[in-house]
Amino acid sequence: MRHASGCAIAATLALGTLAAVHVTALQDTSSLAAARAPAAPFHGWPSHDRTSDYVVLEWNEIAVTTIGTQPPFPSTRFMATVQLAVFEAVNAISGKYEPYLGTTAAPAGASTEAAAITAAHGVLKAFFPSAAATLDQQRDASLASIPPGPGKTAGIAVGEGAAAAMIAERTADGSTPAQFHVPANADPYEWQPTASCTSAGGAFFHWGNVKPFGVLSSAQFRADPPPVLSSAKYARDLNEVLRVGSSTSTHRSRHQASVVRIFGAQPPHQGWNFIARQIINRRDDDITDTARTLALMNMSLADAHITVFESKYYYRTWRPETAIPRAAEDGNPQTAPSAFTPFMATPCFPGYPSAHGVGAGAASRILWRTYGRHHPVINLHPSVPGVVLAFDDLLDIVQAVSDARVYGGIHFRTDQDAAERQGRAVAQWSLDNYLRPR
Repeated sequence: MRHASGCAIAATLALGTLAAVHVTALQDTSSLAAARAPAAPFHGWPSHDRTSDYVVLEWNEIAVTTIGTQPPFPSTRFMATVQLAVFEAVNAISGKYEPYLGTTAAPAGASTEAAAITAAHGVLKAFFPSAAATLDQQRDASLASIPPGPGKTAGIAVGEGAAAAMIAERTADGSTPAQFHVPANADPYEWQPTASCTSAGGAFFHWGNVKPFGVLSSAQFRADPPPVLSSAKYARDLNEVLRVGSSTSTHRSRHQASVVRIFGAQPPHQGWNFIARQIINRRDDDITDTARTLALMNMSLADAHITVFESKYYYRTWRPETAIPRAAEDGNPQTAPSAFTPFMATPCFPGYPSAHGVGAGAASRILWRTYGRHHPVINLHPSVPGVVLAFDDLLDIVQAVSDARVYGGIHFRTDQDAAERQGRAVAQWSLDNYLRPR
């Protein structure tokens, strides 16, 4: 794990040799001009540098920005709907892959770029009507780069049709109204509300009942049972979190604390789409191929979160914040009760498996299978100014997500490991069964 100054990182990024930074480069980087925030890696491209998929990347970024600070699990639902609409529109014209719905028709000569723009715009405007004026301006600006004519007009119609079809597909899908879980008892291992809970009970209790995008049911890839309380594995997990995850831990480095803060502040849909755009931006792919990859990644993220909540409320395991002070009740001779306040606020729902972990497993599997495992990418978040994470291996990002939840004191290591396996299984199902080459 190498460390570099802000100037060194900036120079590395500018030279395009970030792969030399093995896992993570971290320092205060107030002069880091070359590493732009996730919100704007594509605006301002000169037209002669644009590849055929540029509008897909542009509207992926617009979608992430429009979704903004929505809760992470509804956010992956929004992103999946947007990206599937974009794919459905573009693929209706190119015909390279099996369609998702197959209800969108396209005349010969329709513009794939116009279709992608209006598909994304239509879904986002339906989901976020308060952003309609901004979205209309962004649509008009994007469409302005496409020469007028029958192809553009037809492409707009195709995109609008794909957006309407996907919006109809996700209507009454179980994502509302919100439901909450109230524990029936306070037995050892049973999840209990923690100090940071502000809701009437465990949040997103209904999310395991949301209609999946690809998997057959939310229980199809249910996680295996967590370790029993009396096991050595459970004791190792608990003692690790006690050592590195408390608010006062001396075993957590400044680097590890920054990793915790970045991944704690960054919802999975934002981080993984940022990573994907960086990888795709170095390529010169056909518009349909990029639309397909982003659709598969985002539908897998959404299904992974639906799946993980089915498992969470099936097992209903307590969080470290509850488990460590009550260690005298777990019947394990290798654990002992201790006062414990986690480094970051504990989410208000059961711990096993980890929602961030399942997203990392799903998204990394799609990107790895599509583009390969090794890519120089960065991650950062405005809530942690002056810090940049640099990676050259997708699995190192997955490991960083896992470490962030353990060093944050909100998850056991087993929560992460089980979630990563679960996410990979969901993503593989998407790859094997959806949007396949014709």
